[in-house]
Amino acid sequence: MLSKRWLILLLPFLLLLMAARQLPLIDPEPIPVPAGMSAEDTAREIKRSFIGRGWEISDEKPGSLNATLHLRSHVATVGVRYDDSAVHIAYRASENLKYQMKRSGPSIHKNYLSWVDNVVTDMKRNLQLAALDE
Repeated sequence: MLSKRWLILLLPFLLLLMAARQLPLIDPEPIPVPAGMSAEDTAREIKRSFIGRGWEISDEKPGSLNATLHLRSHVATVGVRYDDSAVHIAYRASENLKYQMKRSGPSIHKNYLSWVDNVVTDMKRNLQLAALDE
Protein backbone atom coordinates (compact mmCIF):
# COMPACT_ATOMS: atom_id res chain seq x y z
CA MET A 1 0.00 0.00 0.00
CA LEU A 2 2.83 2.38 0.82
CA SER A 3 4.53 1.80 -2.52
CA LYS A 4 1.35 2.75 -4.41
CA ARG A 5 1.19 6.05 -2.51
CA TRP A 6 4.79 6.81 -3.42
CA LEU A 7 4.13 5.97 -7.03
CA ILE A 8 1.11 8.28 -7.11
CA LEU A 9 3.15 11.06 -5.49
CA LEU A 10 6.07 10.58 -7.87
CA LEU A 11 3.99 10.34 -11.04
CA PRO A 12 3.52 14.12 -11.53
CA PHE A 13 7.23 14.68 -10.92
CA LEU A 14 8.17 12.01 -13.46
CA LEU A 15 5.80 13.54 -16.01
CA LEU A 16 7.46 16.92 -15.49
CA LEU A 17 10.86 15.37 -16.07
CA MET A 18 9.69 13.77 -19.28
CA ALA A 19 8.20 17.05 -20.51
CA ALA A 20 11.44 18.88 -19.73
CA ARG A 21 13.17 16.89 -22.45
CA GLN A 22 11.44 19.07 -25.04
CA LEU A 23 12.49 22.67 -25.57
CA PRO A 24 11.33 25.42 -27.91
CA LEU A 25 12.78 24.94 -31.39
CA ILE A 26 14.72 28.09 -32.19
CA ASP A 27 17.01 28.18 -35.20
CA PRO A 28 20.48 29.55 -34.42
CA GLU A 29 21.40 33.15 -35.14
CA PRO A 30 23.08 33.72 -38.51
CA ILE A 31 26.79 32.96 -38.42
CA PRO A 32 28.90 35.78 -39.88
CA VAL A 33 31.20 34.97 -42.78
CA PRO A 34 34.54 36.82 -42.58
CA ALA A 35 34.99 39.55 -45.18
CA GLY A 36 36.70 38.49 -48.37
CA MET A 37 36.06 34.76 -47.97
CA SER A 38 35.15 33.04 -51.24
CA ALA A 39 31.92 31.08 -51.66
CA GLU A 40 33.97 27.91 -52.22
CA ASP A 41 35.89 28.38 -48.97
CA THR A 42 32.69 29.15 -47.09
CA ALA A 43 31.02 25.99 -48.44
CA ARG A 44 34.09 23.91 -47.57
CA GLU A 45 34.13 25.13 -43.95
CA ILE A 46 30.38 24.61 -43.57
CA LYS A 47 30.73 21.01 -44.78
CA ARG A 48 33.80 20.46 -42.61
CA SER A 49 31.85 21.59 -39.54
CA PHE A 50 28.95 19.22 -40.19
CA ILE A 51 31.03 16.24 -41.30
CA GLY A 52 33.29 16.65 -38.26
CA ARG A 53 30.24 16.05 -36.07
CA GLY A 54 28.97 13.05 -38.03
CA TRP A 55 26.38 14.79 -40.22
CA GLU A 56 25.91 13.80 -43.89
CA ILE A 57 25.73 16.47 -46.61
CA SER A 58 23.11 16.30 -49.38
CA ASP A 59 21.27 18.47 -51.92
CA GLU A 60 24.27 20.70 -52.52
CA LYS A 61 23.59 23.75 -54.68
CA PRO A 62 25.38 27.07 -54.90
CA GLY A 63 24.46 28.90 -51.70
CA SER A 64 22.64 26.02 -50.00
CA LEU A 65 22.82 22.43 -48.79
CA ASN A 66 21.11 20.03 -46.41
CA ALA A 67 22.78 18.18 -43.56
CA THR A 68 21.40 15.07 -41.84
CA LEU A 69 22.47 13.42 -38.60
CA HIS A 70 21.64 9.74 -37.98
CA LEU A 71 22.22 8.93 -34.32
CA ARG A 72 20.87 5.61 -33.05
CA SER A 73 17.12 5.80 -33.82
CA HIS A 74 17.15 9.60 -34.15
CA VAL A 75 17.37 11.53 -37.41
CA ALA A 76 17.68 15.31 -37.75
CA THR A 77 17.87 17.30 -40.98
CA VAL A 78 18.71 20.98 -41.32
CA GLY A 79 18.84 23.28 -44.30
CA VAL A 80 21.78 25.63 -44.72
CA ARG A 81 21.79 28.82 -46.79
CA TYR A 82 24.92 30.92 -47.13
CA ASP A 83 26.23 33.94 -48.97
CA ASP A 84 29.21 36.27 -48.61
CA SER A 85 27.94 37.72 -45.33
CA ALA A 86 26.26 34.94 -43.28
CA VAL A 87 25.35 31.28 -42.86
CA HIS A 88 21.75 30.48 -41.90
CA ILE A 89 20.81 27.10 -40.40
CA ALA A 90 17.14 26.08 -40.21
CA TYR A 91 15.29 22.98 -39.00
CA ARG A 92 13.94 20.86 -41.87
CA ALA A 93 12.76 17.52 -40.45
CA SER A 94 13.34 14.91 -37.77
CA GLU A 95 12.46 11.40 -36.67
CA ASN A 96 12.15 10.27 -33.04
CA LEU A 97 13.01 13.73 -31.69
CA LYS A 98 9.53 14.57 -30.38
CA TYR A 99 9.01 17.50 -32.74
CA GLN A 100 5.65 19.12 -31.98
CA MET A 101 3.90 22.27 -33.04
CA LYS A 102 2.41 23.77 -29.89
CA ARG A 103 0.44 26.96 -29.37
CA SER A 104 3.63 28.59 -28.13
CA GLY A 105 5.54 27.43 -31.22
CA PRO A 106 7.50 24.37 -32.27
CA SER A 107 9.31 22.22 -29.70
CA ILE A 108 11.85 19.42 -30.03
CA HIS A 109 14.03 17.10 -27.96
CA LYS A 110 16.76 19.02 -26.17
CA ASN A 111 19.52 16.91 -27.74
CA TYR A 112 18.71 18.34 -31.19
CA LEU A 113 19.52 21.82 -29.92
CA SER A 114 22.83 20.59 -28.49
CA TRP A 115 23.79 18.87 -31.74
CA VAL A 116 23.10 22.00 -33.78
CA ASP A 117 24.85 24.23 -31.24
CA ASN A 118 27.97 22.05 -31.47
CA VAL A 119 28.03 22.46 -35.25
CA VAL A 120 27.50 26.23 -34.96
CA THR A 121 30.43 26.51 -32.53
CA ASP A 122 32.66 24.50 -34.88
CA MET A 123 31.53 26.52 -37.89
CA LYS A 124 32.31 29.87 -36.26
CA ARG A 125 35.79 28.64 -35.41
CA ASN A 126 36.41 27.04 -38.82
CA LEU A 127 35.33 30.16 -40.71
CA GLN A 128 37.61 32.35 -38.61
CA LEU A 129 40.57 30.00 -39.04
CA ALA A 130 40.01 29.78 -42.80
CA ALA A 131 39.98 33.58 -42.99
CA LEU A 132 43.45 33.63 -41.41
CA ASP A 133 44.79 31.48 -44.25
CA GLU A 134 43.60 33.86 -46.97
